[in-house]
Amino acid sequence: MSAKRKHLLEEMTYPEFRDRLPEDPVILIPLGSQEIQGPMAPMGDFMLTRALAAEVAAASGAIAAPTLPFGHADYFRSVPGGIALSADAFRATLRDILDNFMDHGLTRLVILNGHSGNYPLIDQVIRAVRRERGLLVPCVNLWRSVPDDLWTELHGEFGKRAFAHGGDPVTSVALHYVPELTRMDLIEIDDRFGRLLDLPTRGLGAVGFDGLDVGLAVNVDDHCSNGIAGGDPRRSTPEIGARIVQHLVGACTALVEHMRSVDPTVPTSNNRGN
Repeated sequence: MSAKRKHLLEEMTYPEFRDRLPEDPVILIPLGSQEIQGPMAPMGDFMLTRALAAEVAAASGAIAAPTLPFGHADYFRSVPGGIALSADAFRATLRDILDNFMDHGLTRLVILNGHSGNYPLIDQVIRAVRRERGLLVPCVNLWRSVPDDLWTELHGEFGKRAFAHGGDPVTSVALHYVPELTRMDLIEIDDRFGRLLDLPTRGLGAVGFDGLDVGLAVNVDDHCSNGIAGGDPRRSTPEIGARIVQHLVGACTALVEHMRSVDPTVPTSNNRGN
């Protein structure tokens, strides 16, 4: 009786992984964060990325690397329980992860990013990899990859207004993956956003002044009292979470299949069609 085919690198023995190398597997690099997600969702949002990456790996035949649980999230440092890497540490860690695979000839790498604040630094790393090693590494920003029509399907007229820190998709996906850790009874909606320099905060990176968005070092607890920075998590359900996961797993599985059909060492951006 043959052993069950594994899809998580952390569960493989060395011979099991070595035996997969001839197939030139697609390697998924899941990234997340440890941060306030409002009063109801667990702070370890990396658990959601890990679960989603495992589904994509199983569906596509890719191999999911262990999830990096810490991200770059300076605006959450003011809340206890968060663990944020500095920008330098995040870039260096991600580059080390990629280099460890590239050094063994593995070039079909796909980043699944579950914390939007990571992306500006991810972009710097994957550009350096292209420049220095001639390899294209795609990155999927998971929570920003829910299309507008799906937001309308799931939330009706409220639509994409549900997309907010402390709202969806994280709350619904948490209800789907870790309902035992999700405390919907703790939700309190407070629409009174804060002020800095006697100006109203606008999200986690700006204040408003006479019609302008003025960049400022806003922390999450400057902006809102409990991490619900917009949206309405009372609308979140496990059914919505399951539908979001279904969409993302399907789309990421298709991307894995595409990555098997192309050479990531040969950029094609200059081959413009008609």
